[in-house]
Amino acid sequence: MTSWRPADLPDLTGKTALVTGANSGIGLHAVLGLAEHGAQVLLAARNPERGEKAVAAVRKQLPDAEVELVQLDLADLSDVRETAKAVLAEHEHLDLLINNAGEKLVSKRRTTADGFEAQFGTNHLGHFALTGLLLPALRPGARVVNITSLAHKFFPFDFTDPQHERRYSAGKSYGNSKLANMIFTLELDRRLAGTGISSMAAHPGFALNPDDSLGNPLLDLLAKPITQDMAGGALPTLYAATVPDLPGGSLIGPGNAFRTKGFPRPEKPSPKATDPRVGRRLWELSEELTDVRYLSSTS
Repeated sequence: MTSWRPADLPDLTGKTALVTGANSGIGLHAVLGLAEHGAQVLLAARNPERGEKAVAAVRKQLPDAEVELVQLDLADLSDVRETAKAVLAEHEHLDLLINNAGEKLVSKRRTTADGFEAQFGTNHLGHFALTGLLLPALRPGARVVNITSLAHKFFPFDFTDPQHERRYSAGKSYGNSKLANMIFTLELDRRLAGTGISSMAAHPGFALNPDDSLGNPLLDLLAKPITQDMAGGALPTLYAATVPDLPGGSLIGPGNAFRTKGFPRPEKPSPKATDPRVGRRLWELSEELTDVRYLSSTS
């Protein structure tokens, strides 16, 4: 296992990156890593107050950082469209699009502004739409990095009830949304073939904030050897975004035996995500639900 660290990032001067869900956690640490190495970073956040605090925190730690706030609500497709339009108007190109934001284990089923189940709608459909709308700004050499989870391995994608209307389970819905992120990554990379743009995925393993709890002191103690902090959880994202010559469709995760912590390294996605027929089916469903259509024919 390689000991890859943020210090190993290349010089990113002249590069522009957009990171969603970037006001805290893994997203914020990704912003810090990119900005420290010279990238101009668009810090996308749903809550403008929290976003401004995050921008201020970055500038306090990195006074020379080129970072600006982009307000973005992935649970509202009209907002996704307006934000993408504003980004395209203000920035000639994007070199990195890191689709990090997400809902996690929503206990009771709720819906987005467009009526989608919250986890599927935010984690996948919002990012599917955003990627398509920002595609004109991605130039050869650019990368799209989708943040998935170990949970993408747990359940096959349920095309009979993709929004879990018949029977809602927070865990299954979350797992399906993260599987959708992985399926999307691979299908996007297939459709980008020949463009010079690549699609990657990363997962943080088991990353927690210092004050996070699993709800039981004994569980917290038992989990400690297999968990890492948010800075460690961001390493796979930074690796997927910047390591040269990484093959398109790569999945990067922590390198310990359980894939929960440690230095980042490539790993195999779940077979549930790799069938091109599943990729096409999810793509078509996503186009239908979002009415954002791009790269719609495959070779």
